[in-house]
Amino acid sequence: MIGLNLCPFAESVYRGGRVRFRVSEQRTAAALLAELRTELTELQSADPAQCETTLLIHPWVLADFIEYNDFLEVCEATIAELDLEGELQVASFHPHYQFAGTQSEDIENYTNRSPYPMLHLLREASIERAIAAVPDTDEIYRRNIRTLRGLGHAGWLRLWSD
Repeated sequence: MIGLNLCPFAESVYRGGRVRFRVSEQRTAAALLAELRTELTELQSADPAQCETTLLIHPWVLADFIEYNDFLEVCEATIAELDLEGELQVASFHPHYQFAGTQSEDIENYTNRSPYPMLHLLREASIERAIAAVPDTDEIYRRNIRTLRGLGHAGWLRLWSD
């Protein structure tokens, strides 16, 4: 993500030590949901200067992408239930991530692929500030596709083996 500049906003937050990494040991979606609720409330109450965002990595649950994708609706409902709409949102990353209208191995899917299923909890105020600093946010997506197509599958695999 940072090395290829797929997210131009990630490096400063990461280098500033404002990313909380949580590896979940949960084995069921229900238990993960309980942990998600905790992480959402902790992020909401944390000082953004100390914790800007959270990566909730869950290697033992929702390995199936369809189940994971369905769980994202539960995440949205949980944000609403906690009255955090407009404050926090969830971005999705998964080893088998697939955008609608693509084939499984289309390289553009790799922009949202990760070694393990992961929920990225983001502050909407941070997103708004980042977007305001970029003249054309759609160009980020287009550039990412160009980057990954130029890299190709072989180049992608080399990144993981180096």
